[in-house]
Amino acid sequence: MGKRGGSLRGRSVWVIGASSGIGAALAVELVNHGARVAISARNEAALREVANDAMAVVPVDMTDRAGLVEAAKRVSALTDGLDVVIIMGGYWKQMSATNFNVDEFSRHIEVNVIGMANAVAAVLPKMQAQHNGTIVGVSSVAGYRGMPGAEGYGPSKAAQLNFLESLRLGLKGTGVTVQTVSPGFVRTEMTATNTFKMPFLIDADAAARHIVRGLEKGRDEIIFPLPMAIIMKIARIIPNRWWTALLGRRSGK
Repeated sequence: MGKRGGSLRGRSVWVIGASSGIGAALAVELVNHGARVAISARNEAALREVANDAMAVVPVDMTDRAGLVEAAKRVSALTDGLDVVIIMGGYWKQMSATNFNVDEFSRHIEVNVIGMANAVAAVLPKMQAQHNGTIVGVSSVAGYRGMPGAEGYGPSKAAQLNFLESLRLGLKGTGVTVQTVSPGFVRTEMTATNTFKMPFLIDADAAARHIVRGLEKGRDEIIFPLPMAIIMKIARIIPNRWWTALLGRRSGK
């Protein structure tokens, strides 16, 4: 995979954030494609249910830097290597600009940004030493533009997008590749609490298929579903004043 794309059969893949939702569906899809899969999250019981004796289970908290380093060593031993790491553990809670909560904002940054950085730091030295490996970061199209209600989530996703792009450029020529996954709305436990309309909503199984297809094709950026990808790509070039006029003061609606 360090050579960009190709079959996942026989590859060692570590999915961080696989106890439910897209991560759980992706782990199953990877096994179906012949990968040697290890899964991690905080909830060991949920992980074992997902694994169904077909995956290695290594519980860990993304905010535990030392714990992730040890988990990476265990995964490498259990799966006979470490070819691909998929970092998708995340935190989401709707916020309000008019009642801004800095603790909630900090939690988004701690889990989504620092957690992803912790995971990268745990695997990057080994991948650089072997001149091979793929780091896959799961962000969101929510990071493309600021949106009401996402005052914590959106900035954390924007930071992830920038972080992953910077890594991709900085690691060019080292044998380590970086891929970014930016889903639209996916039906999961996380989105089940949303009270607003979610256009182009897809199931977690469909999201998993999109991701695996993008991994095998070696795409730098994996965005889905297509209608949401098109809309959010266009949104990035809309002038700020138009964006503000379109979405301003719509939080909670």
